[in-house]
Amino acid sequence: MHQPAPMAPTDVRMRGFTQRTEVQAAIAWIDAHTPCLPAESVALEDATGRVLVQDVVAPIDVPEFDRAAMDGYALRGGETTGAGAYNPLEFAVVGQASPGRPFDGPVPVGCAIRIMTGAPVPAGLDAVLPAEYASETAGRVAIAQPVAPGQHVGRMGEDIARGSTVLAAGRRLRPQDTGLAASLGLAQVQAVRQPRVRLLVTGNEVRAPGQAKGPHEIYDANSMTLRGLVARDGGLLESHQRLGDDAQQIAQAMAAPGADVVLVSGGSSVGAEDHAPRLLASLGELAIHGIAMRPSSPAGMGRIGGALSFLLPGNPVSCLCAYDFFAGRAIRRIGGRPGDWPYRAVQALLARKIVSQVGRVDYVRVRIGSDGVEPIALSGASVLSSTTRADGFVVVPAESEGQAPGTEVTVHLYA
Repeated sequence: MHQPAPMAPTDVRMRGFTQRTEVQAAIAWIDAHTPCLPAESVALEDATGRVLVQDVVAPIDVPEFDRAAMDGYALRGGETTGAGAYNPLEFAVVGQASPGRPFDGPVPVGCAIRIMTGAPVPAGLDAVLPAEYASETAGRVAIAQPVAPGQHVGRMGEDIARGSTVLAAGRRLRPQDTGLAASLGLAQVQAVRQPRVRLLVTGNEVRAPGQAKGPHEIYDANSMTLRGLVARDGGLLESHQRLGDDAQQIAQAMAAPGADVVLVSGGSSVGAEDHAPRLLASLGELAIHGIAMRPSSPAGMGRIGGALSFLLPGNPVSCLCAYDFFAGRAIRRIGGRPGDWPYRAVQALLARKIVSQVGRVDYVRVRIGSDGVEPIALSGASVLSSTTRADGFVVVPAESEGQAPGTEVTVHLYA
């Protein structure tokens, strides 16, 4: 499918946007500039959530020996034939096997070994009778139930066979995956390096939470939202800086080495102090500025050297939306994850009409009720509470004038 090319950005300060790039063109630009980062060796205790670069191949069998699956008595299954409550069979107990402390030596015919779960089954024995079906007295055990050869015995390699691929390259490791790798004796895995993300917050009016502020200043909500989103997407926060509207400080922070992705919160629109687009153009490449979507139309993106830069609007909902559509996709892709949204999606029917405009993508916060999907907000880019009251969001494509009541829509769930 042909993707429209991004529009050539211009200086829009105090002029406004005369043209905007389509969302799909912006996504295509991201996908063309987000190769996967190189591999690094990661300690297993830090590997949960990381993406494998190489297959994990089992260097050993798991288990490496036949082991008891129950506490009880190891014996020869064939010798228990005929045992029952009215015909108990007795065996001499000639030793004990515990995990890490096997019983060494031959086991004579007609004898049993007291054995604990996980202990090696002694050579020559092939079954384990659970303790509840046996009664031991004075060195002899009476069994009231037969046990078949192989019963309650975990065979060598039945969990993992030596030489088998147990975790494939490209897999994002879950806690149980790292546990499995540990069971193979591995201390490290080769994983995609985590993207280093620099967070720059602009605006003279912005204050850190907990600090005193003036009556016309605001607390910095975007930083908290973005920090959580970066962590969700596998990024590693390289630094977090609040810079005001000092163009020189913003430029230095944008151009400094050490980050794979630079997020600039605020300063991306058409105001006189919205410096970020101009600085990105002068320091590197401002590939896109202004996107045909609501909210987040002032968003932009480009590159400085090898680092991707994303200009996120200062309004909190616009910031969240622009991150999710663009910056989050880039972070996930270079970190080896799928670029698509990590939100769970459900299908549901609209209870009330969504009004949109052809040529613009709309990000609509919605609530799911007994009557169906209810739009909460189309506009209100500064109303962050609309996202906390919402169950999720619906994306109205650019070719649509909206969605009628009763239309089945895809709801991307925040939870």
